[in-house]
Amino acid sequence: MPRKALEALQIEKLRSMLKQIYGRNRFYTDKLDAAGIHPESIKTLEDFKSLPLTSKAELVQAQSDALPFGSNTTFEESAYSRFHQTSGTSGTPLRVLDTPESWDWWGRCWGHVLAGAGLTENDRLFVPFSFGPFIGFWAAVEGARKINALMIPGGGRDSLQRLHLMKELGTTAMCCTPTYALRLAEVAQESGFDLSEIPLQTLIHAGEPGANVPATKARIESVWNAKCYDHAGASEIGAHSFECEVQPNGTHITESEFIVEVLNPETQEVVPEGEQGELIITNLGRIGYPVIRYRSGDLVVLNQQKCACGRSFARFEGGVLARADDMVVVRGINVFPSAVENLVRQCETVEEFRITVSTNREMANLAIELELSKTANPESARKTVDQAIQNELSLRPEITFVPSGSLPRFEMKAKRFHLKNN
Repeated sequence: MPRKALEALQIEKLRSMLKQIYGRNRFYTDKLDAAGIHPESIKTLEDFKSLPLTSKAELVQAQSDALPFGSNTTFEESAYSRFHQTSGTSGTPLRVLDTPESWDWWGRCWGHVLAGAGLTENDRLFVPFSFGPFIGFWAAVEGARKINALMIPGGGRDSLQRLHLMKELGTTAMCCTPTYALRLAEVAQESGFDLSEIPLQTLIHAGEPGANVPATKARIESVWNAKCYDHAGASEIGAHSFECEVQPNGTHITESEFIVEVLNPETQEVVPEGEQGELIITNLGRIGYPVIRYRSGDLVVLNQQKCACGRSFARFEGGVLARADDMVVVRGINVFPSAVENLVRQCETVEEFRITVSTNREMANLAIELELSKTANPESARKTVDQAIQNELSLRPEITFVPSGSLPRFEMKAKRFHLKNN
């Protein structure tokens, strides 16, 4: 779709949403009234920029003020059919509700994710988790339904049993965290299971950085001999971006369902295209639980050039690069966990790792624990990791080795980065 037509669609959906939520959704009615803005005054995308920003802290407070689901609900409770909540890794879990209509919207968004990776009705998609309140894998099921792919649930099994099920049913695609893809490969190696017996061609990853971390992505593709795709979203936002088959070093934004802005996180000024800033996002199809100009905390670089795949959707160069609140300063250097992961993963003999930033008398130090493969040369691994971090970050990490299998393994979001005050 040409950009002007796409922008016309966005403003049409935005105006429709504002009309439906104003006077019914207490949270956004109060925000608009406090800003002196009436929905009828929003007629262009330039007008849209006058709407107030929304923070996660505001949504959490709105939830606390009107327990259990908060005031950011547009309809009576009886209109909702789905409940989910965020993981709570960065604070109080945020509860979100969906109507049947907005759940169908989730399916459309995930349909883009799966179709972007080339999946069709001929694929068999494996989702290897028991289903709790985390929204991601429920939404993957809905996306599979949209494209008529066969969805195979893998809950109630350990990792080795899941591998055997994938083999027996001829799984062609899998959706999981990058960490768990590597964990399954590790289990296969430990048990003598031959991954090549699974006809897997496609891995779709979300929930944490990894599929957009070059060294991690390369490792996943190497051990599985399959193509790895990145995807990003959040429970309170929706599934907003996906990697296409061309893989132009970035993820497409589903702009038919979202409006995105990239602002300076300090000044809230628009950053020039090609420069890094905070993702501000508005969902357009979730009337029952809208987020308008939401400060995601994600750092991205916007690229609006048309992709070789034919899509006119803009993309995030390199995907979601990091979270603004994940950054720590070590000896005057800005350090993001994903950057350190990329450097550590370049050492092929590292099986698992843990990063600790400890502060003593206002001086921060970077320590890395490495778990190596049985055939690894520890000093060679130390030299590889140490030099990579020195060259890229100008830091000398404290590197130690731990016994094989001693570091935690994760099925969902990994927790490899720790802060410690001495």
